[in-house]
Amino acid sequence: MKIKVILVDDHNAVRAGFRLLLDTSETIEVIAEAECGEQAVQLVQNSLADVIVMDLSMPGMGGLEAIRRISERNDQIKILVFSVHDERVYVNRALQAGAKGYITKNSAPNILSEAIQQIANGDCYIEAGLIRNTDLQHTEITSQMVIDGLSPREFDVFLLLAKGLTVHKIADELCLGYKTIANYSTQIKKKLQVSSNAELAHIAISLELINS
Repeated sequence: MKIKVILVDDHNAVRAGFRLLLDTSETIEVIAEAECGEQAVQLVQNSLADVIVMDLSMPGMGGLEAIRRISERNDQIKILVFSVHDERVYVNRALQAGAKGYITKNSAPNILSEAIQQIANGDCYIEAGLIRNTDLQHTEITSQMVIDGLSPREFDVFLLLAKGLTVHKIADELCLGYKTIANYSTQIKKKLQVSSNAELAHIAISLELINS
């Protein structure tokens, strides 16, 4: 019996590429697609999928929150993150939300099929090099403390503010209201004990969440 997969990515071309790649597999079948986290959560309610291949950076709910909600409602479905982000903090956060695997979009084509098969069999799959088996550095410990203190949506907004986006632009990108993003901004600064976006950027850069 083939492994039934749902593809979740906000770019049609990317999903088409995934599907084309997976259609060559004799053990994997793509049964549905979604372009945002909200659609993915809805699909899971009436789906017999075994594995969800999930992007992280999407408008609306976002991948991390979608992973958390799906994992809470159906722990039988395994989630594999397929993202452009290769920073350790994203890997940690995705696994904490409930993902069973994490690979990057720069990985070799065969890695996607291999990862799907492995987590469908009940194992975890983390692309080589994403998590090092070394002692945590001080910045990584601090990073985890910051991450644990923010909700999935707050984390998304934090990174966008740190990258220099205005509240209006973040509202447009995440498909949320201006007041909602403004409230998130206030909450984030309060939790991180800063008063400006420049200070948020400094935190993000020091934790290697964004480039200087």
